[in-house]
Parts: sequence; structure tokens; C-alpha cells
Amino acid sequence: MMMGAGKLSVCLGACAAVVLGGTLAAFALDYPSRPVRIVEGFGAGGTPDLMSRLTGNWLAERLGQPFIVENRPGAGSNVATQTVVAAPADGYTLLTCLTANAINASLYEKLDFNFLRDIAPVAGMIVFPMVVLVNPSFPASNLQEFIAYAKANPGKVNVASPGVGTPMHMSIELMKMTAGIDIVHVPYRGPAPAMNDLVAGQIQAFVVTVSTALGFIKSDKVRALAVTSTKRTAVLPEVPTVGEILPGFDAVSWSGTCAPKATPQPIIALLSEKLSTAYADPQIAGRVRDLGGYTVPTPANAFGKFIVDETNKWAKVIKFAGVKAE
Repeated sequence: MMMGAGKLSVCLGACAAVVLGGTLAAFALDYPSRPVRIVEGFGAGGTPDLMSRLTGNWLAERLGQPFIVENRPGAGSNVATQTVVAAPADGYTLLTCLTANAINASLYEKLDFNFLRDIAPVAGMIVFPMVVLVNPSFPASNLQEFIAYAKANPGKVNVASPGVGTPMHMSIELMKMTAGIDIVHVPYRGPAPAMNDLVAGQIQAFVVTVSTALGFIKSDKVRALAVTSTKRTAVLPEVPTVGEILPGFDAVSWSGTCAPKATPQPIIALLSEKLSTAYADPQIAGRVRDLGGYTVPTPANAFGKFIVDETNKWAKVIKFAGVKAE
């Protein structure tokens, strides 16, 4: 019996879909059959590198292949991102994606990629809150007093960050925008020199990750006014959140895993499941908590929405502040 052209077309399309789906499923079933590289954009020894190795080791133990961290620092993680965008979309090159990616989408006028278009979210995330610090001699014992002082002394409070365009810098600009205060951002090249100047009284305030500040806070060398996350951190339970004073305030340093856009969906699904389990693992969650952070197991679709929301949020802050990449 002859089949009509339309029915034949539908049949061929359906059969092709079945074959393709079966091929991708088989591909995922065999994955990984060789080492996988995780590209990280801020260099060996930093928190993103440590988190990449923590999750990479966890995946290697459960998937039977090495997950090797490759450090590609430069341009605020743009070098690493470009490396992954240009890599084969086969699941063997992954990206440690970060708050920086959401910021850079608006901070840089010209990029050779579009992060939202060219990268596929896999899973997230590890979160490190930041903390607003002041020198102990500063005349404010809490965030309310800090804001009141800044309003009474516009343009006279210097607040440091580890550099232009960092999540810490952006949190300062978000605070200026939401609190309506005129404070002066002072960029440093990394957290160490800024912390030294804060302790010495050369600057009045500093925003940095809780993990970096913890030892200085515990030794009373600096005073913690507030953490920037929506919930208090376990290692500083007595320190309130900025949001308790400025409702809705949320600025954290987060990381997760992404892949080239066309990576087969079965591989994305497999990695998303494994990574979501990893972020819920007490060993990883405990290690992150000891460093002042917390984990939020977030599968691919939800992580993708989060990244879009973060990109939009920081675009508004960058426009408000007129920040330009250096």
C-alpha cells in the first residue's frame, strides 16, 4: 500500500527523532569515556579553583573518569568562558560559571560571546556571602548607624573592594542604590592589600567574602556590620543580613557548572543530577560551610533561570552606577 507524501514525511521525522534520541541516550550512557576538563577563570588557589576541584573529585569518584581542573585566568573569567564557548559541545569541556559571568554580560561593551546564548547551565550552586566590614574605630556599630553616618557625610566614606566589576564592588553599588547613600568605591588589586589598609585605618570600610574576612573578624581586627546574603551565615550567626535593614537586598558570590550550548541534553541531565546530589552531599556542604558559605542544589532549568535573573539584576546596577570595565 502506497503511503502519502505527508504521512511519509511525518513517519520519517518521527523515526529520525527516535533514532537521534536513541543515539543521544547511548552517548550519555557511555559518558564519560575519557577525562573531562573543568575550565576555571580565576587561577589556582582561589575559592573558585577550590570549589571546582571539590566537585570535580566528587564526580570522578562516581563517574569513573578524571575531572581535571584547568585554570584559565584573565579578564574577569572571560578568557575561561571563551575557551568553553569555543570547545566541542560533547560534555568533555565544562565551565565553572560564576557571579562574574552575570556581571560581565553588561560590564564589558564587547565580548566575543553572549553568555546567556552560548552557554548551557548544568547545575548550581555554591554560595559565598560577602560581609560589610569597618575599622573598629569607625563610628558605627551596625549597618543602620553606617547608613546614617554616610547620609550625614556624603562622599566622605571610602569603601574598598578587591577590584572594579567584582561581586564585592557590585554589592557596594547595589547598597548605594538601595540605601540612597553617597559612598566612595576604592578598588584594590585583590583582597589582601585592601584588608591590610582596613586594619591599619587607611580606609574606613571593605566588602569581601566571609571566608576571607573570618579570621580578621574573630580576632577583632575588623568589625562586621552585615552579610550580603538573604540569610545569615552559620559561621557568623550573630551578624545580621543587609536585607534585614534594606529589604530585598541580595548580593552573593556564587558558582556552578555550565557547558557549551549544544552539549547533548542527556549529558546535561546526567551531570545535573550528579552535581545536584554533590551539592547536597554532607561532605561537600560541610566543607563549604566551614569556609563561610552554603550550597543550594539547583538543577539545570532552575539554575538557568537564576543566571538570567542575576544577569538582569546586575545590568540595572551597572547602568545606575555607570561602571566600566578597566
